[in-house]
Amino acid sequence: MARESIDKSLLQTFVPVNALSGDQLDWLLDQQEVCRYVSGDVLFSLGDEDNTTIYLLSGKVELTDENGNTEQVSAGDSASWHPLDHAQPRRSTARAVGEVSVVRFDSFRLDTILSWDQSAGYVILDINANSAYQNDREWMIRLLRSKLFHRVPPTNILEIFRRLRAYRHKEGDVIIRQGEAADCCYILKEGVCEVAVSMGDNEPTPVAMLEEGQWFGEEALLSGKPRNATVTMATDGVLMRLDRKDFDALLREPIINTLPVDKVQDAITKGASWLDVRTSDEFDQGHLDGASNMPLNVLRLKSRLLDPSRTYVTYCDTGRRSATAAFLLKNAGLDVIVLDGGLNANAATLNESMTQG
Repeated sequence: MARESIDKSLLQTFVPVNALSGDQLDWLLDQQEVCRYVSGDVLFSLGDEDNTTIYLLSGKVELTDENGNTEQVSAGDSASWHPLDHAQPRRSTARAVGEVSVVRFDSFRLDTILSWDQSAGYVILDINANSAYQNDREWMIRLLRSKLFHRVPPTNILEIFRRLRAYRHKEGDVIIRQGEAADCCYILKEGVCEVAVSMGDNEPTPVAMLEEGQWFGEEALLSGKPRNATVTMATDGVLMRLDRKDFDALLREPIINTLPVDKVQDAITKGASWLDVRTSDEFDQGHLDGASNMPLNVLRLKSRLLDPSRTYVTYCDTGRRSATAAFLLKNAGLDVIVLDGGLNANAATLNESMTQG
């Protein structure tokens, strides 16, 4: 089995990867794992729990369920636009029919990127619509494209901007010094910074220049180790500072009412409603019986259509997008429960409740 990479345009044919913006597609491309198989190779087996989303790139795959029923999926067919047997544990065994290539993604990571991308879209709309951000839009939007933000729960995006504090500095000011303990991180709002590294007793050697909208100083906060470089203002400028206590708080998930599938089913029996926050393409491929589809990226616009007197149970593939949706709906005054683990973790229990197409 050989491994290789694929072009970004191929990713845009897959559901729900096709819902991602260009910046997030680039990041996802770095996370891909492309594998080739020969005829008879097993891609995955019935009962496997690999937490992987797999798309067929070329060739043909035969899926065999526990009753011996078979289904073949060929690359280019509409079925190949969707993940192969997207359930955990797997409900079938997949074997290559001839030579086959697939691309694999970590399911939770993919759902996290989807959640982040769609949540960031809301924030960008707010930034562009709010006159108070008129002079800050460029660096704020650039900041949202930072990979560091993937570590921050999407529900905490706006809170980051609220906790940042602006400080003006002069050319030559040392902002952080190599070897010191870390107590904050910075975002460069205006100006340019120089990054230099010392090796032993040698003079610091410049290694990089930082431009507007870039983070620095966060690595030491994440690792708990001393600063690994010295950062100096190369010009006059303005830095946005985020203190350690705020940084640590923003990395934590907000409290959301997440329940296991048996408790959720009790709530449904008592009148709660399913709310599928996946993309419309995912919903059309298969969804829980009686569920309404309200994709995360349009949730703010459509949430006013929901009944505030009802309880809603949000779900997606892994629980990541549905947790973000629950937070947004909770802030809108709605009573929301999240299906713990999403559809992937509860496929066996919810299989009879699924409506296909």
